[in-house]
Amino acid sequence: MEKVIIVGAGPAGLTAAYELLKSGGEYCVTVLEESDSIGGISRTVEHNGNRMDIGGHRFFSKDKRVTEWWESIMPLQGVATFDDRLLGRERELSPDGPDPAKVDRVMLKRQRISRIYYKKKFFDYPITMKPQTFINMGLVSTVKAGCSYLKSTAKKLPEDNLENFYINRFGKVLYSMFFEGYTEKLWGRHPSQISADWGAQRVKGLSVKEVLKDMVAKLTGKKGEGKVETSLIEEFSYPKYGPGQLWEVVAEEVEKMGGKIMMNCHVKKIVNDNGRISAVQYMENNKARVMECDTLVSTMPIKDLVAGLNGAGDEMTRIASNLPYRDFVTVGLLLDSLNLKNKTKIKTMGNIVPDCWIYVQDTGVKLGRIQIFNNWSPYMVEDVENKVWIGLEYFCDEGDEFWNMEEKACVDFAVGELIKMGVIRKDAVIRDSHRERVKKAYPAYFDTYYEIDKLIDYLNTIPNLFCIGRNGQHRYNNMDHSMVTAFEAVKNIVSKNDDKSNIWSVNTEKEYHETNAEND
Repeated sequence: MEKVIIVGAGPAGLTAAYELLKSGGEYCVTVLEESDSIGGISRTVEHNGNRMDIGGHRFFSKDKRVTEWWESIMPLQGVATFDDRLLGRERELSPDGPDPAKVDRVMLKRQRISRIYYKKKFFDYPITMKPQTFINMGLVSTVKAGCSYLKSTAKKLPEDNLENFYINRFGKVLYSMFFEGYTEKLWGRHPSQISADWGAQRVKGLSVKEVLKDMVAKLTGKKGEGKVETSLIEEFSYPKYGPGQLWEVVAEEVEKMGGKIMMNCHVKKIVNDNGRISAVQYMENNKARVMECDTLVSTMPIKDLVAGLNGAGDEMTRIASNLPYRDFVTVGLLLDSLNLKNKTKIKTMGNIVPDCWIYVQDTGVKLGRIQIFNNWSPYMVEDVENKVWIGLEYFCDEGDEFWNMEEKACVDFAVGELIKMGVIRKDAVIRDSHRERVKKAYPAYFDTYYEIDKLIDYLNTIPNLFCIGRNGQHRYNNMDHSMVTAFEAVKNIVSKNDDKSNIWSVNTEKEYHETNAEND
């Protein structure tokens, strides 16, 4: 029986474990997870009956394999309305009866609504050509933006950095208004210092041209007849109790099929024995342990993988050790209300604004995004009728001043920014709060990232090592792409194929992705 160790119980790692055990082959699968939680950045955190989605995860993919896989785990069974929750009506969600497993383990159909907060005004996200957009921008800015966009269509800049990538698609004025400040918040670097590869993965076909095409399609009734950019998608699926629920179910299924998931196991060393991985050393309860393996599937950050891998050499160690990451802090606040009026036609409980996310382009605050968990799923909030549960997303570096703040100081800082923005009133009552910190949430595209191809070539010389997932490939993939890297790795393991090009080529086709880090 082939011994397979999988490092990490996030989407990529759990997908690989599930697919290997379903393949019919003789595999002994062990998943080593550093934390005490299932799902990685796609986990759901519960705090006093309220749930937080770490980073926000829309379940939408243009890859049919992924959507069918999700639905095989948790079927899509209708729309969760506030009436369903408040009146206890589960008929649409549970047509087969009151079986709790069937009621709870479902995907809900949700409406995608996000806006941009800029100069204390709200704009549709992605930017639309509605009259309100031009009213918010003002005549002078609208004319400047139009002229700037026309200039960008006539003269393209070399796409050797992210700034030029954006300007070529939106013009310099729109780029300055809606991309520059947010991108610098996210990465801690100006877009001119970031590789255009990030835009190629996260923005791809989205541009003013695509926004106009989408608007025309809606007006002519032809919406949905052709390809639609992911950032223009208007509906998505979502697990009833947040993204972590799906991965917790997958973990249960892995264990039912004979797989083993070991929590609080931090991999420290990978034994490279004559060009093959033969074992890993990990810490469990402060004790060093060793586990032998025939195959290693790694979702751990490449920086940590190479640091623990003997025989990597000085050059590979230098590149890996200097790969950059951006870390992430979410502050959850439980409020009685928001100081924002719902001016849309969408009905919500308490008439709160219907946004899943609000992007904060305002450079006068550190805050990057606001999640309104009520709108992801009404089941994320214990008292959805009377309370608003929001997540305030901050991008930082592990060990910096913001990361090291005491939790109360961090919450007070976040509350102060909301008051400054006018999102809540000065006399707002904070009913509860919770902070979550996430290390290496976002692989970054600068510094030694420019040399990563050398590192990939080296890692590919080890035939029984398969690097998958966001951190496993140092690639800012969405959840579905991370899963596809697992599909491809399992295909190679089962077929004894040492060529890893199919795994590394996932999400390099420039077909679609989300802008502004959407669907973390």
